[in-house]
Amino acid sequence: MKHQAMELHFSQSPRTPKIVFTITITLIILAIISLHYPLSGNPIFGFSKYYSSPSPEPSSPSSLNNNDSDQVSIKEVEGSEKCDIFSGEWVPNPEGPYYTNTTCWAIHEHQNCMKYGRPDTDFMKWRWKPDECELPIFNPSQFLEIVRGKSMAFVGDSVARNQMQSLICLLSRVEYPVDVSYTPDERFKRWRYTSYNFTLATFWTPHLVKSKEADSDGPTNTGMFNLYLDEFDEEWTTQIDDFDFLIISAGHWFFRPMVYYENNKIVGCKYCLLDNVTDMKMFYGYRRAFRTAFKAINSLENYKGITFLRTFAPSHFENGLWNQGGNCVRTRPSKSNETALEGDNLELYMIQIEEFKAAEKEGQRRGKRFRLLDTTQAMLLRPDGHPSRYGHWPHENVTLYNDCVHWCLPGPIDTWSDFLLEMLKMEGIRSYEDKLYPSDRKMRFR
Repeated sequence: MKHQAMELHFSQSPRTPKIVFTITITLIILAIISLHYPLSGNPIFGFSKYYSSPSPEPSSPSSLNNNDSDQVSIKEVEGSEKCDIFSGEWVPNPEGPYYTNTTCWAIHEHQNCMKYGRPDTDFMKWRWKPDECELPIFNPSQFLEIVRGKSMAFVGDSVARNQMQSLICLLSRVEYPVDVSYTPDERFKRWRYTSYNFTLATFWTPHLVKSKEADSDGPTNTGMFNLYLDEFDEEWTTQIDDFDFLIISAGHWFFRPMVYYENNKIVGCKYCLLDNVTDMKMFYGYRRAFRTAFKAINSLENYKGITFLRTFAPSHFENGLWNQGGNCVRTRPSKSNETALEGDNLELYMIQIEEFKAAEKEGQRRGKRFRLLDTTQAMLLRPDGHPSRYGHWPHENVTLYNDCVHWCLPGPIDTWSDFLLEMLKMEGIRSYEDKLYPSDRKMRFR
């Protein structure tokens, strides 16, 4: 801390010694206060753990365990708040990746691309660069400090699990969690970081609403499911009251054959080939599933957490559908001017945004908080990030299609944690501003 010398000029009077004495005592008291409370003059001192600035490109695990990170200024905070971190391009990052398949045990076998012989490695050496600012590389120490004493749940399908395992791998540079699952069912896992009293959980719900498999084969040999579009999936809706952060997502399971129920009656289906049942597009079920899921969250009186909608991450099958020889063999990201969100992907994304906005509006009335974790554009540009055929050994006698849905670990999905950490920092700013100006919400730093 730098101090500037101060010159005090007084006219000669009998009271001068008394004034000098008073000023001297005041300065001594202020100096003592500054020594004991060095951040008291910083308007964000109450949230120093939210604003420590990580190195943009951490080079070693040891550097990430240093908790003496510099604080960012209000100007930097303002800049990051005004920037759309979800709009940008992928740029080279020779420092990546920050873990490997040999240093992290949490990688699902089918996403363990390097173990199963993927020959190229450049797909792990890119980072997301927003158009108008920098997005810091994920800092595990900073993240764990922010979530100390809290809990986070991933609600969705296997891509949600993919995201959670990516986060576990990124955090493994600081600490590994212990398994505290309440059931042996692998679809409902819980992990605890004991040093930080932080809990991670995953809830399997590929359709977000109540569903059951009606036919293990179905018209496309992928099973057919009954979806009860107006009924909550209590496997997760009854479990989330105490969670501080909820990350909800869904998408790819809606491409399979489904029968839609509302009020316990069949209202239609998606490619079910049942007599006297109206065939409907998957968008009908997709919209109503999200509407019901958000309704469930808004109806929970005891849930006080923040809900993040992680938007749809498109698949990248080329030269055929997933079950017709389609594959994803590209080795570099696309640029934003080389592709566009269109067709089914665009429709799914727009449905999510529309239902999110409606839920957010209702949530504000009920005191609920919703945030948009918009990964769609970034992942649209990563056709190179999927396992393809590198999720098993070539000689294994298994029936597996080329995987252009999930994401290799390490891989581009790790950037979702960059987004998430930045959003958690912004939550700290919102929380501070709300406490600072409780009667005037228009007074903001930005």
